[in-house]
Amino acid sequence: MKAYAQPIKKLISELGKLPGIGEKTAARLANYILRSTEDDVKKLAESIVEVKRKIKLCRICLNLTEEDTCYICRDTARDKEVICVVEDPDALAAIEECGGYHGTYHVLHGVLAPLDGIGPDNLRLGELVQRINEGNIKEIIVATNTNVHGESTALLLTRMFKEKNIKLTRIAMGMPMGGDLKYIDKMTISKSLEFRRGM
Repeated sequence: MKAYAQPIKKLISELGKLPGIGEKTAARLANYILRSTEDDVKKLAESIVEVKRKIKLCRICLNLTEEDTCYICRDTARDKEVICVVEDPDALAAIEECGGYHGTYHVLHGVLAPLDGIGPDNLRLGELVQRINEGNIKEIIVATNTNVHGESTALLLTRMFKEKNIKLTRIAMGMPMGGDLKYIDKMTISKSLEFRRGM
């Protein structure tokens, strides 16, 4: 970075703070911004400031929204008796993209990661408990990732709600569509067998 002028170094440094962006990618982005028109750069800067200023958490499910409640929580066609618990808004968006789910959500904004200092108090569990206590919830679908952190979070949720009169389910794990058994890892094959279903 020695070859760059100070304002470019500063831009590279700030871009490098973004997740998944290393120094080389940050330098490429900075150079792209330098080559862009002033109008395009202003639009980029304004959109960043606008997102920070306008986006907040839905008061019901904690999804990202401009309104007091998100479009999903406002949708009267949604099954309000089913809550799908997800780690973050990106997971919610992925489920919404498939178009097959018509219940509501609860966004935890994280998963248990004790080594990183993330415990139950760092997740949005209190709001979930409140929704369950106030509403007529019949099913909770745990849709955390199938890694160590997602599994430990799923276990915590199971322990929290096993005494309630609520159906508690976990998203299925196993073979991807079009997958070839000889290229699938052992854990995925094991889970596929464990969660097999009738034909």
